[in-house]
Amino acid sequence: MSNLERQPVEGVCVSLPAPGLEILEPREVPLGGQRSLLVRRTLPQRARSLIGAWCFADSYGPTPAPEARTMDTRPHPHTGLQTVSWLYAGRIEHRDSLGSLAHVVPGQVNLMTAGQGIQHSEVSTADARILHGVQLWVALPDASRFTEPLFEHFEPEPFVRDDATVCVFLGELLGRSVPLTTFNPLVAAQIDLPSGGQVRLPVDPAFEHGLLVDTGSPLLNGAVVDAAQLGYVPPGSDELVIRAGDEAVRGVLIGGEPLGEEIVMWWNFVGRSHDEIVSFRETWQSEAVGQDDPNGRFGVVHGYDGDPLPAPALPNAALRPRH
Repeated sequence: MSNLERQPVEGVCVSLPAPGLEILEPREVPLGGQRSLLVRRTLPQRARSLIGAWCFADSYGPTPAPEARTMDTRPHPHTGLQTVSWLYAGRIEHRDSLGSLAHVVPGQVNLMTAGQGIQHSEVSTADARILHGVQLWVALPDASRFTEPLFEHFEPEPFVRDDATVCVFLGELLGRSVPLTTFNPLVAAQIDLPSGGQVRLPVDPAFEHGLLVDTGSPLLNGAVVDAAQLGYVPPGSDELVIRAGDEAVRGVLIGGEPLGEEIVMWWNFVGRSHDEIVSFRETWQSEAVGQDDPNGRFGVVHGYDGDPLPAPALPNAALRPRH
């Protein structure tokens, strides 16, 4: 998924310690044009930019999708990150400049490593009916951020832990690991609890964690996290306790070791400096949008009916830290 805001927020994202559990509120962002898809964005924000290496978290739906292209995200670029697509309901067609053609469907994860540069499109299909899911980004560490781009797909197996159904779709949790390429110690898992249910999750105390709640208002280590909110737990906890109230709970748990690096994230690019972001944008505008070199850094998406998405204008001032 692309960040299609007309004035995307710029900043240097820094991992910061927190004294205890924080509740992060989402902000609504329309993605697209006339038929925009409304998403709830909890990362990044001024209160917190990163959870481990997770640098971006959108949730959306349930949104009716009575026809194809209710979601229609034109070919757009990425650098220095991995995109993680996870659906609760619906069907989305993914195409990228590696030649990948795959569908995002519930219970299966699509992982795209942008590395030094890639472009892709996402379009909901005619049989989607409902669009409901999350889109997550992972910032690549400096040592790996210019790796070759890669696309992977995997169908994890859900399992039962206490009262919960757990589905680990990236990294490792509870002895379950996912055979997809990662460059950071991290985890992502869907957690489902019936009303009144509880689960205890032993976790790595070096990790910080976030629970992005889709339905219900669970207690996370004793604090209430309402639907659409993200509950953040800083490093130091060796167990997460999630308990449902009167309503069943569904959410996505993300976590990882603090990145320990400053990153500059603007639009769909992750870099390390203002000048680097400027260079990424100029290359995209000239090679892909301007067609100066369609087979350049970002390649070409074949099979999408439409033109690449132009980058928004950069702010007048240099990209600077978000305080």
